Order: sequence, then C-alpha cells, then structure tokens
Amino acid sequence: MDEAAFSEYVAARRPQLFRTACLLCGDPHRAEDVVQDALTRLYGAWGRVERMDNVDGYVRRIIVNAHYADRRRPWRRERVSKPRDVPLDPGFPVEDAEVIRSAVLALPPGQRRVIVLRHIWNLTIEETAAELRISPGTVKSQSADAVVALRRALAPTFGAALGKVDER
Repeated sequence: MDEAAFSEYVAARRPQLFRTACLLCGDPHRAEDVVQDALTRLYGAWGRVERMDNVDGYVRRIIVNAHYADRRRPWRRERVSKPRDVPLDPGFPVEDAEVIRSAVLALPPGQRRVIVLRHIWNLTIEETAAELRISPGTVKSQSADAVVALRRALAPTFGAALGKVDER
C-alpha cells in the first residue's frame, strides 16, 4: 500500500469531503464522524482503490452510506435545532453563508443528497442516480423540487439574482 499517496489524497480532498458530509448531516460534529469513518474504510481498501479510475466516487459512496448508517442509529434520531457552522467553499462571502446553509439544510434528506452531489460535486444525473442507487427520473424530480424550494427560501435575501421563483 502506498501510504504517501493515501496521505496526499486525504490532504487534497478532505475539505470537500467534510463540506459534503456537513451538508448531508447538517451538523459538523456528525459530519466529522462520517468523514472519519469513510477515511478509515478507505485506508483499509486503499491498495485496491488507488488503482480505480474514480477514487472520488468510491469515497462519496462511502460517505453517503456512512450517513445512511449514522441516521439509522437510535441516538442519532434527534434533530439539530439550528444549523451550525457548516463550511462552504473557501472565499465564499460569510454574510451569505448562513442563509444558504439554512436553506440547504431545510431540504428533505433525499433532495439534499441530490443537490450536494449534483451541484457541489458537479455529477451528472446518471452519476448521481448511480451513486444514490435511485433512478435518473428521481434525481431529476428531487433536483427540480429542491431548486424550487431553494429559490423560494433564498429569494428574500438574493432577490432577482435567483431568477423567476416557481410558486408551486
């Protein structure tokens, strides 16, 4: 196993993996657990995984599955009352971050997963469907509903910059 390659991968991708987990979980502490679990599993499989064409896809799958498993644990069923410091991309205006975090975290979990994979990871509809093990049609409908909800939630702050808000 090439531990140097593993360390390089983790150093380069950990911030994005953490942002992804934060947006999925809504809680940085749980997200840290999910990312740590994912990286532990990745380390165990690194000798095989490093030869894959899509290491990021493998790690995203681990994160999504770890998030599913984390949600099934009885002590995790309590809800976070207020979104806490979920990081966004570096350089993002701080004054806008809380509004966007709250809007994303208010989405139902399925819509949130689709939005994170489609718009944070820039996956295609087909890649997102494969990653979440759902149909492309479900990805499209979840994405469309999430975009409408996000536009509605963000319109008071960002107004015309969002375009037309669907009144569904």
